This record gives sequence, C-alpha cells and structure tokens, in this order.
Amino acid sequence: MQGGLGDFSRELARALAGAHHSVHILTLGHGMDTTANKVTPDEDGVRVHRIVPGWGWSTLKHVSQFARQHAIDVIDLQYQAAAYQMHGAMNLLPRQLRKLPATKTFVTFHDLRVPYLFPKAGPLRWLAVLQMARGAHGSIVTNVEDEATLLRHQVKPAVIPIGSNISNHPLPGFVKSDWLASLGVTPGTSVVGYFGFINESKGADVLVQALAKLRSRQTPAPVVLFIGAPLGASDPTNVAYRNHINGLIDNLGVRPAIYQTGFLDDLGVSRAFAACDCVALPYRDGVSFRRGTLMAALSHACAIVTTVPRVAIPQIKDGLNMLLTPVDDPDALAQAISRLLADPVLTDKLRTGARELSSEFQWPAIARNTVITFNS
Repeated sequence: MQGGLGDFSRELARALAGAHHSVHILTLGHGMDTTANKVTPDEDGVRVHRIVPGWGWSTLKHVSQFARQHAIDVIDLQYQAAAYQMHGAMNLLPRQLRKLPATKTFVTFHDLRVPYLFPKAGPLRWLAVLQMARGAHGSIVTNVEDEATLLRHQVKPAVIPIGSNISNHPLPGFVKSDWLASLGVTPGTSVVGYFGFINESKGADVLVQALAKLRSRQTPAPVVLFIGAPLGASDPTNVAYRNHINGLIDNLGVRPAIYQTGFLDDLGVSRAFAACDCVALPYRDGVSFRRGTLMAALSHACAIVTTVPRVAIPQIKDGLNMLLTPVDDPDALAQAISRLLADPVLTDKLRTGARELSSEFQWPAIARNTVITFNS
C-alpha cells in the first residue's frame, strides 16, 4: 500500500526481523478465491500473509484464527482509521483478541482520527477509539500531541517516534541542473519542494497560495516541485482535495510554476530532495514527529519550512533545524520561503540542524523500544 502506514509497517518489520524476532504481516488478500501466493517472504525474512478478504467484521475472525494457529506472542495493530476504510470492526479487535490468553495485543496509533461507524454516531466515534486503546494490553503513539490527548482520558501510551520511510541514497555524479532540466525547470530557478500525498491536513493549498504571492512580488520567482504520487491507498477524500488543488492552481495562474514528479522509488526521492533549495511542509495541525514526510525531509538534511507545533516539542528549534510559521498563513509561509532562498547561511544552518535531529529517529532504536513496550 502506498502511504505512511504501509511504509512504517515495512520498516518496523525489517528492523524487528534484523533483531532476530519472527515477524508476520497480516494484510489484504488479492484474488481470495485462490490459495496461491497468500504467504510471501520478502528479502528481509518478513512473512507477509495476504489472508484478510476485506477490512470489516470478518477481520476479527481471520486475525484470531491466525494468532491461534501460529502461537503469536504479540499482535500490533497499526491503526489509522482511513487505512481500514473507516470501519469500526478494527476498534473491537483488541477486545476480541483478549480471548486468546497467550497473545498480547497492542495498538500503534498513527493518528487519533475516529472511524465512521454509522450516520450520526457522534461521540460514539471517539468512544470507539478509546475502547480500542483500553481493550489492548498497551498503546503506542508516535508523538507527544496524541500522548497528551490519551492521557486526558486515563490512557497512558508509550511514545515511540517514527523514522524515515525513505532511505537516503548517496548520489555520486548527481547534477542538480540536469535533473531539473529533465522536468522542464529553467536553469537557475529556485525550487521549493513539497513531499507526500496531496492531503488537506498537509496544507498544499496554503503552499499554492504562498507561491502565488511570491510570484507577484519576487523576481526571479521560485517554482514548486510536488515530489511523489499525489494519492495514496488509505484516504479516499484525497481525490476531492487534489481536484480542489488543481482548481486553485488554475485560478491563481500558477500552473507554469508547478512541477510534479509522480511516484518515485527511494533513489528518485533522494534525487528530488537534492534538487530542492528548501522544502515546505505547511501542516494544518502543526509540525509533528508522526509525519513520515517530515522524517524523510530531515533524514535528507533538507532546509525545512513548516508550521508551529500544536504542542511544544523541545527538539524542534525555530531557526536552527527548521523555520516555523503560523498554521494556515500563506503570507507568513511566503515570507519564510523568501527569507530562506535569499540567505544561504541560514539554509546551511537548517540543513545541519535537520541532519543532527534525524539521528534521533533510527529504525533499530525504534524496534528496540517497541519490543521493550511489548514486554512491559
């Protein structure tokens, strides 16, 4: 599955397998009318079981049966409501698995978005999230904001930040101008990168508005490079939002300043980051360590412009490892980008700070802390 949840699961599984744990991935099946290729060992020894016909009530049965048959010690539900089609069955899975005395169940919350359940479910949607956390043997969150939310409801999770899902590839012989020219970017043009899906929570519309302001006041004007596929596998609302962004681009007349790479492998992403003068990530809910797009930009030592975190994060230092702007403020974002593009000393400082900060989020340490949580 394209998206942060699938990427996280892959990297954590590889790190756990590298630490000599036996790791299984349970996921959706393809062509469930056959038994061929339902179990696939990948190159890192992680066994992928495509045995779930669809995310729904039958999921409870399939996961329970698998845990019994394989004597599973721990099941870790990687939870993001949209990845499971917003279905409420997943929220009942931890309590269902309580019937298996030999198996412990944990929930890793990638966000606290509520499931759909049924029309006008209202407060029951948040209650479903809480019941999932309370029904498990333990919970993991990826950021202090979600920790604070669960603590207010008497749920004490472990906090284990995510790492970068994108490997930072060395680029011998890489020529930035040649790579940009292959996309049609004029030599000498400043390039502002945006990485990840075109998702409303990531503020792509704010960046497009900031670009329009920059092009009206700055010569030569920068361009924006959208890095990666525009849509992922988990959230169908992204389609409508992408259409909104396309309309906004046309209405503001900035289409000539927009470039898109489409889907890239890790090497391609490394090249794209290397081609950018800075990276803008104007998250609507503030910058957070739950964001794989942020972690990828940090690991590539990008000069990052982003938004003020919702909850203070001590490791984030404005002007040292990223530039911070208010949420939903195209003017402030435009000013920060303009400042950064005009100040190579500040750019170098942010790149160094990003590289140093990214060293805190390595997958072997994440796997080790996850196992400690399972054993607590």
